[in-house]
Amino acid sequence: MNDQTSNELIENHVFDEITVGQSARLLRVLTLEDIRAFAAVSGDTNPAHMDPEYANDTLFHGVIAHGMWSAALISALLGTEFPGPGTIYLDQALHFAKPVRVGDTLTVTVTVTIKNAQDHSLELDCQVVNQRGACVLSGTARVLAPVTKVRLPRAIAPRIQLFDPQARFKQLLAMGDQLEAVRCAVVHPCDAGSLSGAMDSARHGLIVPVLIGPEERIRHVAADAGIDLTGAEIIAQPHSHAAAEVAAEMAATGQVEMLMKGSLHTDELVRAVLSKPQLRTGRRMSHVFRFDVPLYHKPLLITDAALNIRPSLQDKIDIVQNAIDFARVMGVKVPKVAILAAVEVVNPSMPSTLDAAALCKMADRGQITGGVLDGPLAFDNAISMAAAEIKHISSPVAGHADIFLVPDLESGNMLAKQLEYLAGASGSGLVLGARVPIALTSRAEGPSNRVASALLGLMVAHNARRTHARVAW
Repeated sequence: MNDQTSNELIENHVFDEITVGQSARLLRVLTLEDIRAFAAVSGDTNPAHMDPEYANDTLFHGVIAHGMWSAALISALLGTEFPGPGTIYLDQALHFAKPVRVGDTLTVTVTVTIKNAQDHSLELDCQVVNQRGACVLSGTARVLAPVTKVRLPRAIAPRIQLFDPQARFKQLLAMGDQLEAVRCAVVHPCDAGSLSGAMDSARHGLIVPVLIGPEERIRHVAADAGIDLTGAEIIAQPHSHAAAEVAAEMAATGQVEMLMKGSLHTDELVRAVLSKPQLRTGRRMSHVFRFDVPLYHKPLLITDAALNIRPSLQDKIDIVQNAIDFARVMGVKVPKVAILAAVEVVNPSMPSTLDAAALCKMADRGQITGGVLDGPLAFDNAISMAAAEIKHISSPVAGHADIFLVPDLESGNMLAKQLEYLAGASGSGLVLGARVPIALTSRAEGPSNRVASALLGLMVAHNARRTHARVAW
């Protein structure tokens, strides 16, 4: 019988058609995605399959596939090819002879050894052989063969999109492995979320926390939530307004290199920062979200979705330059910026498209530097090269954007929340444009998001150190 193909129709072999000695086979190459998908479905996260560092020290000296993944190929062959639909498993004996590694090509063969006319059962010899001819799995299957002929369209297996937020989180934190923790003023951390986020960031070696706010209330929150405050300095202040003023003063005088928002309003903290001339840079302050999106191939920045409500063209110059500079700090050499609008053509009735065209021309003339800009782009064109091609848009940014510049806060905020709540994206955020970075998180965000935001601030603070100046963040 031929190797498994992608024929449109699938046809079974009924008991009366099958003869002793008849066989079938399929070929399959093991990928790392196969291992991860099997772990996700089965729940078997044995480090021998998932952790290269651990696996290297085992008997097998490297990651291997789950044994039952190879066994599942036998099931696939029996259920879809031979005998095919209508086959009922009764028994399966297996002997695992050798490990299967990523890149191995397996040939799975089943051969009929016994036919039992009384109950229409079959016994089949099962062999799984790798590309070197070595048997990795053998055994015997006993099945009930179908008795009714079936000819159906071949079902298409659902696509499994693998996304491991914890792995992405660890990868992000690894960017700060060689960086010294920076002293950070945590402003009014009077709820469990903001306080635990600060202390978790400290435990990850990202910040040296200076907690500013009502001391009794901070300690009460810590006690109720079981948060260990060891290593944290507390500067007592009676309320959030005073805490913001003290934090801004400490940043202005170089006592801290980073600010982190606690349980106070964003505008209260930003107002305190703007009141200190030493913290101004000449650029407008703006917020950038960083997202790991399951269906996108790299981190995505969205700006501004939290600070500037209806930015003017002049505001957008600063917003996009802040984001480009930040992306470069995060390791993107030449960030690609998609300037979003509802359509991909310049329309005089739509100010966002006029702004997009102007920003692109400014980049051409060197008024915006360090990145590649294109716009206006509708969301589908920005995120998908295929969508852009359908509309005959030739763009160096489409499908490869690192940064989305949104028309206004409302559209940006909705986009950011859609990515998080509908697309399963993991997000973090930072305020740029002041002399120090400000980790700005939502009350709804979890501890890992807050720690990720601290990592972003750490990267920016160390970039300022490397340039021997408080650069414009």
